[in-house]
Amino acid sequence: MKPRRAYILWLALCLLALLSLYQYVYLQNINLPKWRGSNSHHRGRLRNVSILLWHWPFRRAYPLQGDVCLNMYSIPHCFITDDRSLFDQADVVVFHHHELQISSQKLPLHLPRPPSQKWVWLSLEPPAVNRDLTKINHLFNLTMSYRRDADIPMPYGRMVPRPQRIDPHGEKKPLHSFVVPWENHTCLASWVVSNFKRHHRRSHVYLELRKHIPINVYGAANKKRLATDQLLPTVGRCHFYLAFENSVSRDYITEKLWRNSFQAANVPVVLGPPRSNYEAFVPRDSFIHVDDFGSAKELGSFLKRLAANRTHYESYFRWREKYDVHVPSDWRERLCHICKRYNELPPFKVYHDLHGWAKKE
Repeated sequence: MKPRRAYILWLALCLLALLSLYQYVYLQNINLPKWRGSNSHHRGRLRNVSILLWHWPFRRAYPLQGDVCLNMYSIPHCFITDDRSLFDQADVVVFHHHELQISSQKLPLHLPRPPSQKWVWLSLEPPAVNRDLTKINHLFNLTMSYRRDADIPMPYGRMVPRPQRIDPHGEKKPLHSFVVPWENHTCLASWVVSNFKRHHRRSHVYLELRKHIPINVYGAANKKRLATDQLLPTVGRCHFYLAFENSVSRDYITEKLWRNSFQAANVPVVLGPPRSNYEAFVPRDSFIHVDDFGSAKELGSFLKRLAANRTHYESYFRWREKYDVHVPSDWRERLCHICKRYNELPPFKVYHDLHGWAKKE
């Protein structure tokens, strides 16, 4: 009897283990979107992650047909949709703050929310623009922002290593060389500004600086608008670009540096957070900071001397030997980036004081 009783006990334990395994796999996949095909059995880094964008930022939508994340950004097992009927199946739901702030969109508080679903608060605006958030405290699990301390950091741009090759002497060299466009620079400095307000610090600096050097100004502020395809070629003809931020906040370094200057191949003159904050993102010898000078006159004199010294000027491009600049193409890339971070995100987190976090300078 004892051997038979032991066999029955062993069989029962095996059945219990199989049942537990089935329940675990089922619960792991029950919330995966039904519209995503046969890959939903993957786990860990291969597990499909479904992201619902509740509303498009600034009402500008992009196509989402096909496997966008894989086809456009080589990010597998990551699926994004703006179909609200799939709310109960989404792992992540993203809400852009601007539309919540102006009340053009509302949170789906009337819908039953799956316990494991994560809500992401998204904003690439500085604290001064994000007004009162107290009404949405206690609702969001994750933050997505240009700030480094966000759960999903999404800066306006970043430096990426350049492809390397090994030369005959065994040394690493850039696969493609970068040539400083010295001969193409036919003006000293340029600035593109659409929001010109005299009380902004950047406006004061510009008004003083233009007394000492010529500055080509474009944008809605002076009705010299540039078409999108003309922006980089136009500002790229100048030695310097005034990458002046409209708000001075920690980590708030926008496309003014990444696109209008670095991608245009000129030297940025920056006004924003302190130099040490810029150096957390880019090499210290890749830019000129307004705060390094005692006056606009002193800054203007330095820029004129630098533009006349080719060797010194080209030293501001040495970083190009090792790095390229990447600027996210559009909101789809930012959403797909969530999947790259998904397995590192905290499983249980709620922002009970989202207002306090978002308003930190």
